[in-house]
Amino acid sequence: MIMGVSAGKGGMTEHAAKAAPRRILVIKWSALGDVVIATAIMEDIARAFPKAEIHLNTLPNCVALFAHDPRFADVFAIDIRKKGARWRNTLAWLKRVRAGRYDLAIDLQNSDRSRLLLGLLALLPGAPRRRVGNRAGFPYTDGPAAVPADAHVFDKMRALLATLGVPARTEHPVFHAGQPSRARVSQLRREYGLEDGGYVVLLPGSQAGGRLKRWGTERYAELAQRLHRAGVARVVLVGGPDEVDVCRQIAAVGDFVLDLNGVPSLLEIAPLCAGAVAIIGNDTGTAHFAAGAGRPLLVLCGPTDPRRVKPIGGHALAVQAELPCRNCYGKTCAIADNHACMRAITPAWVAARLPALAAGELHPGMRWAEEGLRLY
Repeated sequence: MIMGVSAGKGGMTEHAAKAAPRRILVIKWSALGDVVIATAIMEDIARAFPKAEIHLNTLPNCVALFAHDPRFADVFAIDIRKKGARWRNTLAWLKRVRAGRYDLAIDLQNSDRSRLLLGLLALLPGAPRRRVGNRAGFPYTDGPAAVPADAHVFDKMRALLATLGVPARTEHPVFHAGQPSRARVSQLRREYGLEDGGYVVLLPGSQAGGRLKRWGTERYAELAQRLHRAGVARVVLVGGPDEVDVCRQIAAVGDFVLDLNGVPSLLEIAPLCAGAVAIIGNDTGTAHFAAGAGRPLLVLCGPTDPRRVKPIGGHALAVQAELPCRNCYGKTCAIADNHACMRAITPAWVAARLPALAAGELHPGMRWAEEGLRLY
């Protein structure tokens, strides 16, 4: 993992402390899971520059995630990818950023489009004098020496912290839900008797286009039953609009299963999971939000690479079958033994691992040869 450099007084290197900016622009647009991961980087930036005024440029679908975030003096969204409005919105973006008079721009997006925008900005008066990105040369003034192309997005963003002389200390997503959301979660937990250490959260879905990433309704239903027989008082289901039917079918196995699909907002998922024994789910955006709870989390991977998609944090693990076809990223299964990568992970195996998961006794690299499974 790419780590930050050693810190000097005040949480930064001496070089960074001397050059502390007054106004900072952080750029992070999408995808949603990457934005969630980036909140850990944002936390380290905010801690390193406590006197700076920090603005966040994101996309419209992410603005609400930062509505109560004290780290940012301003959060703005200009959809520079919108069809039919790209040039108009590009000009609007340049005008808005120039008006911000930033000393430092931190490009956590690092896409062709963000580089183009910063390149155009650099040609205009009033551009940030420091522009940090993951590629050497124009339009960036600073960047890491080398970042492996296949590195996890978290490591890539942490490399920017090292360039700034900022210690990489935050290990999991950090959101600020706001008092109304926290009160709502507290009420939900009281209403349904979700006491600390008395429930497990399952994340059984994924977006409609990624159905091959789903472990399967029947397996989650069996897992819920096994967990309950092992002493778990409540099993809580959390998901989004594409998972309504999945959660309804799993909840039918018994009244110990609580279907909260669609009830908590994205910002309320982590507070809801904060009292859970553990969280178990698919490779889905919901898992990244759940990782913010800091509770033991196990992601069940098959067609996607756990080294790249696993939520961040030492409490988060992923399991995958060691099959030749793993990490295919397919939308449909191309082999005769359909969905073998997910079928190899059985409800019995997952249920049996719960005590060790909850106790922090599992770690990346562990293997179960008989089942052909490995932890990441």
